[in-house]
Amino acid sequence: MSTQKTDKELAFLYDLYVATDWGLRFAELIDEHLKVPARGRALYVASGTGGHALALRERAGPELTLVGVDESEERLALARAKAVALKDDNTEFSHALLEALSFEDDQFNLVVGDASLVAAERLPEMLAEMVRVAAPGARVALAVATAASFGEFFSVYWEALANNGFLEEAAAVESFIKELPTISDAEALVAREALDDVGSWTRAEEFDYASGSEFVNSPLFRDFLGGRWLDALPDEAGRAAVLAEIERIIDEERNEAEFSLSVKATFVVGRKGE
Repeated sequence: MSTQKTDKELAFLYDLYVATDWGLRFAELIDEHLKVPARGRALYVASGTGGHALALRERAGPELTLVGVDESEERLALARAKAVALKDDNTEFSHALLEALSFEDDQFNLVVGDASLVAAERLPEMLAEMVRVAAPGARVALAVATAASFGEFFSVYWEALANNGFLEEAAAVESFIKELPTISDAEALVAREALDDVGSWTRAEEFDYASGSEFVNSPLFRDFLGGRWLDALPDEAGRAAVLAEIERIIDEERNEAEFSLSVKATFVVGRKGE
């Protein structure tokens, strides 16, 4: 799946297909519930190709400086090109590991993290770093996909694995379901960092596909979400067989209706103590 593409190709696919649909849903949720400070410094963690980070900075006005960080140098190159095209001198983008941000403590008046495509086991350390670099009194905010997301796919995936004789792998689907944090888990994660005034908002989103083929070949599934789920399969032949079965099951069950991948988009915010 995504391992066959270069990092540069993946960055362009992310910018063209993922940021403009998946990313936009989470960005709208953030925009609806986050107050951006008019001045000071803000940090956007996992800023991707920079579109939403630049929009947040523009919304705040010229007295706010924003730093976007991401683990992909290729995504950062696209983000920097956007900043140049917009003549935005108050936004910069740099490389950083999500669990090891290269900033001193208490630096930013706002810290936002887009963890919608970040593996659940990484969230505690990612959030701890976000809190560490936030200034006293700053808002720390995290966007994440929560429990009950992807239920339609997991049902189809389990059946496709079982039909192809991958019984052990089918049993492992339950772990994919359970690893998604509940809304309460997300709130507790923020509360454990001793943040005050914790609040959360969740919105159900659907991503519709006209056929099984359209779904399994979509960049969102093929190159981003699906890679981790299909990594349990032993080889390319096994992946191909399971993907073909996923297509067949979707087309058989949808009765000419669209196949919908549902996601619980959740946004959690708290305030660092003074």
